[in-house]
Amino acid sequence: MPKEDQSRRIRSTTVLLVRRNGKTAMAADGQVTLGETVIKGNARKIRRLGGGKVVAGFAGSTADAFTLLSRFESKLEQFQGQLERAAFELSKDWRTDKYLRSLEALLIVADPKDAFLVSGKGDVISSDEGLLSVGSGSMYALAAARALVKHTELSAREIAEDALRIAGEICIYTNSEITIEEL
Repeated sequence: MPKEDQSRRIRSTTVLLVRRNGKTAMAADGQVTLGETVIKGNARKIRRLGGGKVVAGFAGSTADAFTLLSRFESKLEQFQGQLERAAFELSKDWRTDKYLRSLEALLIVADPKDAFLVSGKGDVISSDEGLLSVGSGSMYALAAARALVKHTELSAREIAEDALRIAGEICIYTNSEITIEEL
């Protein structure tokens, strides 16, 4: 991408999923950045799907993410709420469909039993440790969450919120306007 295009690129989000003690929490910040300018501070990047039984968080281009969320929700309906099957089918479509292949976004989807990171490269990734993250501040949030899981007895929700706050203190594309959904 040419340098001038990169400076005008919309960057957004840190999304973190934490599973602990039978609970799942997904947290996302609210910042959307265009180049070096914050253009929105309270965007909502987590949605409930499947009658509220599934949470989905996205990072990347907003229009692309909404397209993928819509496709994922259709897959979820098509496969009667089977999260894993819906994630794999979306991934297959994303990888093989010429239009979808050009979309720039990542999804984390979760229900009470499973959670997956879905990418346009055909990846459907689950976590052995109960943590998944996407977005510009994802590695900061993931590192903080790993430390909190290892060294505290905090709940999934508390870990997700604290880790996002830490990421917001480090990553210029992440703020402290945090949205959390729990299952």
